[in-house]
Amino acid sequence: MVFDFSEINKISGIGEYNIKKEKNRMLFYSGEKVFLVKNPNTIEVRTDAKLAQFLAEKYESVMQSRYFGKGGIEIVLAGQLSDDEIEDLIRLSYSLT
Repeated sequence: MVFDFSEINKISGIGEYNIKKEKNRMLFYSGEKVFLVKNPNTIEVRTDAKLAQFLAEKYESVMQSRYFGKGGIEIVLAGQLSDDEIEDLIRLSYSLT
């Protein structure tokens, strides 16, 4: 995976957001709610339960989010998901906040 997080604002459907750096991670906020957590080796996004289950069954690099709990997934940046899939998940997470 080579997704460039410095260009997140170029994803269609992503409006205004703020970034807060916290320890070894970056939290991306839409208003008061976090829609993306960027950890050193993983990202976490909001999603619905059925999609989370489907992705976790399909990819070994996808698991339940530590930050969002059952309301999200954590993805190990191992290259199993394409940049387009990552963009779609970020867009969905943004729209769910």
